[in-house]
Amino acid sequence: MKKAENIVVGISIGDLNGIGGEIVLKTFEDARMLEFCTPVIFASAKAMNFFKTHFNSEINFNNINNTNQIVSGKVNVFNCWNEPVAIEFGKEDLKIGEYAIKSLEVATKALKNNEIDVLVTAPINKHNIQSEAFKFPGHTDYLAQELEGESLMFMVTDTLRVGLLTDHVPVKDIVENLSEALIIKKINAVYNSLLQDFNIVRPKIAVLGINPHTGDNGVIGNEDDTILRPTLQKLKNEGKLVYGPYAADSFFGSNNYKNFDAIVATYHDQGLIPFKTLSFGQGVNFTAGLNKVRTSPDHGTAYEIAGKGVADENSFKEAVFAAIQIFKNRIDYEELTSNQLKKSNQKI
Repeated sequence: MKKAENIVVGISIGDLNGIGGEIVLKTFEDARMLEFCTPVIFASAKAMNFFKTHFNSEINFNNINNTNQIVSGKVNVFNCWNEPVAIEFGKEDLKIGEYAIKSLEVATKALKNNEIDVLVTAPINKHNIQSEAFKFPGHTDYLAQELEGESLMFMVTDTLRVGLLTDHVPVKDIVENLSEALIIKKINAVYNSLLQDFNIVRPKIAVLGINPHTGDNGVIGNEDDTILRPTLQKLKNEGKLVYGPYAADSFFGSNNYKNFDAIVATYHDQGLIPFKTLSFGQGVNFTAGLNKVRTSPDHGTAYEIAGKGVADENSFKEAVFAAIQIFKNRIDYEELTSNQLKKSNQKI
């Protein structure tokens, strides 16, 4: 088992025409970051030197062609391609989408092979990544296929954690995607993540309703009564501290969210609008439930400001810190459960 030190953080570069290159540079221009981890940027020396020149960065890269060449205390750049790429900030480009996926695929392979410890993904454009070879709505769905476990989109800060029952699903299809099995699977993923990733011993979870006012006893839909409440009762019967469903419109404004370790929203905007309102620029998108740690910032490519040098790197930096901390927490949790198992076996 690897010790929680000198953690190797792999970084997929995302959309080269967006703000990914800028926020990566700004994050690691702070030399103190290298005391926490060893970064490996999956891109190319040519692309990263273009960003370095454009943004007047003083970073010195260690360019590598395989992970055996990673040097601690340096910002490593893994060459996923060698040819020059025409970077045009703010432009949506299918060719650029191909390079974003190439970076992601090489980084994911390194993660699966334990050549890096965690993965932090810079923003992609969900449209220009689509091809015959890559038909996923985004990072989460791809990583769910490539890694072991049941993935969960989990938006986190130090004080707020929001999970989703359905993520990138059209509003008109939300209800038909909900089932007892899905709800149990997702809430269990939140519960287990709180235990092993955040070291919370007795997690308290709030679940938001499907319909306005949780259906008002069937006046505004009956799905809360027929699907959600019975399923939550089953989880409560297992001893889990799961509460709800709560009416989503007043839940955050009343500060009720502060009484729970995590909130589970029924659909994307129900959870992400309040999350980003309360924590934009500090939030982290964590793909919980998988056997490897992946995080990303809580924003997109931001074409409108790309190349201007004004992008805020704080969310990306928080994503790096979160990946490191979750990796350490998992090591602590494994040691704790292993020791408990040994004690249990000794009693037998």
